[in-house]
Formats: sequence, structure tokens, C-alpha cells
Amino acid sequence: MCGRYAVTTDPALLAAEIDAEDETEGTELDVPGYNVAPTTTIVTVVARHSREAPADPATRRLRAMRWGLLPHWQKTLSGPPLFNARAESVDEKPAFRTAITSKRCLVPMDGWYEWQLLDDPEQVKKPRKQPMYLTPADGTRLYVAGLWSVWRPAGAGLDVPPTLSATVLTTDSVGPLRDVHDRMPLVLTPDVFDEWLDPDGPVDPALLRPPAQEIAERIEIRPVSTLVNAVKNDGPQLIERTEPGSEPGQLSLL
Repeated sequence: MCGRYAVTTDPALLAAEIDAEDETEGTELDVPGYNVAPTTTIVTVVARHSREAPADPATRRLRAMRWGLLPHWQKTLSGPPLFNARAESVDEKPAFRTAITSKRCLVPMDGWYEWQLLDDPEQVKKPRKQPMYLTPADGTRLYVAGLWSVWRPAGAGLDVPPTLSATVLTTDSVGPLRDVHDRMPLVLTPDVFDEWLDPDGPVDPALLRPPAQEIAERIEIRPVSTLVNAVKNDGPQLIERTEPGSEPGQLSLL
């Protein structure tokens, strides 16, 4: 699963990096954010046609969205946020099967957090978990497959501004990442970005498969402080390497 991540790149720089139009201007974004959590407003990448020239090719845009997909038929904002979707069954779920056909997105991140269950013979009541930060060892960025939706309250007209929301796709972990957790975000490579974002065509099932082994092998698995356990905590100290047991409460529960 992926329920917490870090992103530090300014949207304007990100837009230039991937040749996209920045539509996030004027939106309150927590960037840099070292402890991004569900219901936070996040940056996503979509491909859409121009309203003025719908016949022109779709272009990439950065859009701010709520992390936690809201199906268009949901009546209120309340309820558990759908912040993850399983890639292997996404087309079977009512909440996601519409989005997978034409509303696919990318979620840029520096890395994500996972909590590794540790063997501890002395802990008999509750298992201990070590927070890990998983990030490209070379300092590059990750782009994770996602879905998005347009939501308005029940009975609202088109004059009511919609809420855009997104979910992150997860898949079976591969390579050394399996030692941390059995699930991971579905990381995509630049050569398939256009195909994934294409709003006019169905998704190629091959894009929903787990990433290649070599992608996982390039990801550093870094133990970090239990400060990340609390959503209120933020800052670069959260992604600094902290050896297990080197701080008070290092192995506290998530």
C-alpha cells in the first residue's frame, strides 16, 4: 500500500521537467511536503484536450487534486478516502472502473513510506513496525500510476466548482521491496507516460503489471524516524536515515 509519501519539487519546475502546463497556480499546496497523507491536496499529471480546440491532441497538465478518490456517484465528502486502488482488480471495482477508461493520471513523488513488520520475540502483544523511506538511490523522481475523478455534491449544478480527487495504484512488490511490504505503488517509466495518460484509449493491461525488477533494485530502502508516524510532523528530518533503535520510541507502532 501507499498511504504516505514525500514530494519536494515546486510545481512550476515539475511542469517544465515533463513539458506540462501548470494549472495548480492559486491552489494551496503543501510543497515541499515530507509527510503527505490522504485528504491532502496533491499535484497530479493528466492529459486532456483543450475545450477551445477539442480535436487537437491532448496535452499534459498539472492539476491539484484531493488524495482520496471520490466516485462521481458518492453523495458527500464523508467516508473513508479511497487513496489506493489495486492495479490487478481496478477495472472490476465500481469506484474505479469508470476512471480507468479515460481518467488516468501520474502522481509525482520523491519517495514513499512503508512500515516494515519486525520479528521481535520479546514483543508478545503487538508487533513492532519500523518506518522505511523508499526512494530512488540516484535522487531522481518517481511517477506513480493513479486514477482521478470529478465530483460534485448530489443535486449540484454545473455552476458548482467540482472537486477533483485521485487515488494511487498499488501492485505486488518486486525484488528487495518484498522484504518491506507485499504491496508497492505502481511506478511507471517515462517511455509509457503518454500511453498511460491517453484519455482517448483503453488502458493496455501490460501497464498494470508490477514494475520490472531493475526498477525495484534502484530504490533505496532507508530506515527513518518514527516522527513520520504522526501526520502533523513534517520537514526534511523525516527522510533522514535513522538506524533502528537509535532514538527513544524508534519502534513505536504506526
